[in-house]
Order: sequence, then C-alpha cells, then structure tokens
Amino acid sequence: MQKLIEGIHQFQEENFRPLQGLFEKLSRGQNPETLFITCSDSRIDPNLLTQSQPGDLFILRNAGNIVPSHGAPYGGEVATIEFAVGGLYVKDIIICGHSHCGAMKGLLQPEMIANLPALSSWLSHAETTRKIVKDNYGHLEGDRLVTATVEENVLVQLENLRTLPFVASRLVKGDLHLHGWVYKIETGEVFAYDYASGQFVPLAQYKPSENTSRRRTSTI
Repeated sequence: MQKLIEGIHQFQEENFRPLQGLFEKLSRGQNPETLFITCSDSRIDPNLLTQSQPGDLFILRNAGNIVPSHGAPYGGEVATIEFAVGGLYVKDIIICGHSHCGAMKGLLQPEMIANLPALSSWLSHAETTRKIVKDNYGHLEGDRLVTATVEENVLVQLENLRTLPFVASRLVKGDLHLHGWVYKIETGEVFAYDYASGQFVPLAQYKPSENTSRRRTSTI
C-alpha cells in the first residue's frame, strides 16, 4: 500500500501538472473513440500498451475478457458496453486477450478453480470457447493449447458482442468496428485477428476490415 501512496504523491507532484490542461478539459466530459475490453490480469496495462492518454480509452476489465451474450442476466459488463456504444458512441471496440491467461487455464482445467465457485460460474460465458478447443485442438498441449484457447476466446467474445442489439444496430449502420487482439506478455507483441486470412497476424500487418463474418482456420 505504501508504494501506491508514494505513487499518488509522485503523480500529483510530477505527472499531473504537465497534463493539467487535459484533465481540466476531461472534467467537463469524456469523448473516447475506443472501448477496450481486456482481462483483469495485473500484467496488462491498456494505456501503457497503446501509449494512450487519459480520455482516449473506455476500459472494461474482467477475468478472461468475457462478454456475456444477449439473453444472459444483465450485469456490469453489458451495462458498460451499452454506455460506451449508446452513450459515448465509441467508433471501435477491441477485445484483447493475453498470453498465459489464468482464466483460460481454468476453463481448460475446471479442477483448478473448483474452490472458486463465482469464477467457475463466470467462465460459463466462455463455454463455447471450451467446446471449440476440445473438439478442434486435441493435438495441442501446454502453452500452445493455452494460446489457441486465448485466441479462440477472443473470437467467441466478439461473436457474443454481435448478439447485443445495440451493438448489432451500430454494426449494420457501419459506424462501429470490432477488433480482436492478443497481447504476448513476454515479448510485448500484439496480434490482431485478420478476417481476410482467418488468422491472428502481427499488428503491423493488420488491415481492419468490415467483414466480421469469417471465422479462423486453424494452422496450429
């Protein structure tokens, strides 16, 4: 805790002043262009990763970067997405998974989280991910299996996003775009799902597309 308190003092004394004008502007309202949905994992810092400033990203975090599909009981996730899409009118939504994801390991090995009933229940929103991996990636194990699960989960959660009526409506209008990313913690690399090739590619090779119907073809 002391480290955090010292950090607050440093922020106020060294970091806030150069950005004071920005914070004064933000005190009158926010206008982020991107909703960034990612995992709660402490090793991910969306603003550091994207080198964005306060006010640039509207951020939603939870275990496994999960989006409950339409019809699930309303919760904080759907309310946050609804506000971003219908209230702030963001232009882009990014779902960003990451390497070594504990939630995805728990999805693959339910016995690991048997004593965490709330988490076990929460991961039911990723049951489609588990089924896809079980039926299509039986030849993988270890880190390669976790990586495939992380990637498939990003795609599943993008599909869940599309079931939300307020997201679907904006997609039809063509003024909202969805993106699937995976962050590799140990290298700092980011891979984006390319709809044209059906694969995750290095971000530098990513060409955003309005085609959101194509699924990946596994080459792992």
